[in-house]
Amino acid sequence: MKDEVRQAIKSMKTNKETGPDGISIEMIQCLDELGVAIMTKLINKIFDTGELPEDLTKSIFIALPKKPGATECELHRTISLMSHVTKILLKILMMRMKSKTRPEIAKEQYGFMPDKSTRNAIFVLRMIIERSIEVKHDIYLCFLDYTKAFDKVKHENLFQILQQLDIDGKDLRLIRNLYWNQKAAMKVNNDISEYTNIKRGARQGCVLSPDLFNIYSEMILRNLEDVEGIKIKGYNCNNLRYADDTVLIASTEEDLQKMVNIVSEESIKMGLSLNVKKSECMSITKDKTPRSCNVNINGETIKQVDRFNYLGSTITPDGRCDEEIKKRNALAKQAFQKMCPILKNRSISINTKTRVLKCYVWSILLYGSECWTINKEMEKRLEATEMWFLRRMLNVPWTAKESNESVLKRLKWRRCLLNTIRYRQLKFLGHIIRTGCLEHLVLSGKINGKKDKGRPRIKYLENISLWIEKQGYEKVDFLHAAQDRKNWRLMLANVCNR
Repeated sequence: MKDEVRQAIKSMKTNKETGPDGISIEMIQCLDELGVAIMTKLINKIFDTGELPEDLTKSIFIALPKKPGATECELHRTISLMSHVTKILLKILMMRMKSKTRPEIAKEQYGFMPDKSTRNAIFVLRMIIERSIEVKHDIYLCFLDYTKAFDKVKHENLFQILQQLDIDGKDLRLIRNLYWNQKAAMKVNNDISEYTNIKRGARQGCVLSPDLFNIYSEMILRNLEDVEGIKIKGYNCNNLRYADDTVLIASTEEDLQKMVNIVSEESIKMGLSLNVKKSECMSITKDKTPRSCNVNINGETIKQVDRFNYLGSTITPDGRCDEEIKKRNALAKQAFQKMCPILKNRSISINTKTRVLKCYVWSILLYGSECWTINKEMEKRLEATEMWFLRRMLNVPWTAKESNESVLKRLKWRRCLLNTIRYRQLKFLGHIIRTGCLEHLVLSGKINGKKDKGRPRIKYLENISLWIEKQGYEKVDFLHAAQDRKNWRLMLANVCNR
């Protein structure tokens, strides 16, 4: 229908390189209603016949080096240039299929899903670790890595899955013809190679590929439903996924090995293979010495590590956030040093420099801060980092022996880094409580077990509650208060402004 085509054209991004046909989205948008009418007529003809013009099935790949001076193919990533008309057609198909594909994808999948991001997946993992340690449960994790997962999708298996989902016959025929007839060429220094057929893999640069891959990987991980992971309020959580980045979660080493075996076997059936060299495992415990974790894939032992960079956040065997905060501080300082010509320039106003600082440096420092449980030592470290930035912006050397209060007064600045972190945490907390998703479950659901003797670790909610009390407010029942969005925002603004 015209409305579908109009919506698809409107949602297209501009200033993008054209495909082999040389037609850009700006050309179609300039035609306004005439363009909508022409596109509707063309797409309906394709839809009725199921045949796509050759230009719409072609793509041009451009290789970009991951590192300077890369010479091997593995050290490059490719971008795909395809017809903008094809993108409009695929957007229409995606909107039609969404109602049937999205409900099939499990809660544990956070990649390419609406209202989900890396911080949600990091938060779930950290909460599972924190709350399991509280009741003396050890956790065994295995971070799986696939070898070129998107490029090894079998088309026959993919279409069988889509048929089982009862996708409309004409929609499925279009996708099948597009995948079976697709051709691609490599472009190097303005020279284009011959076009060749691509016989496997999710289509590079296709708007349908994320949803199709999620459905494909879902069929592998569904086989883990009966294997026990961590029980939270009766819900069995044994894996987390962000696209092809998968972490398996178990309470015993035997269960973890069982999961790895199942995933390995099912992946082979679907044409995917696990990369043993890049897959790593870890045991998390309250004890000072971590448990051994001997897990193997097809007889090859997976390396046990004492830290893992999961979606940009450092996970350690003690389950704390200290290492992650230290790493973020170091990365932010590196970013500051790179921007010294601007941030230490005496001819630029302080107001401009502080805005640049918050935009380019704080954004690196605060990545994943919504998931942090911050102790007093880390609070001091974060405040020290904030002063480190301010002193260098004012070009105050350490030999000047100028107090922090004096520096703040000169800048007309009040310390706000911790305040910003708490604001982000409270905003995120209110959102996940109101949506009632897996994040809410791992935050409030009960995990069976007895608490350990001695002083317990400070938990995420307690950490935020204590900070609010320091600001002069009474203790807040977050799970109830956050349900009223208007009052929650009002409270959040009052607490953080104070």
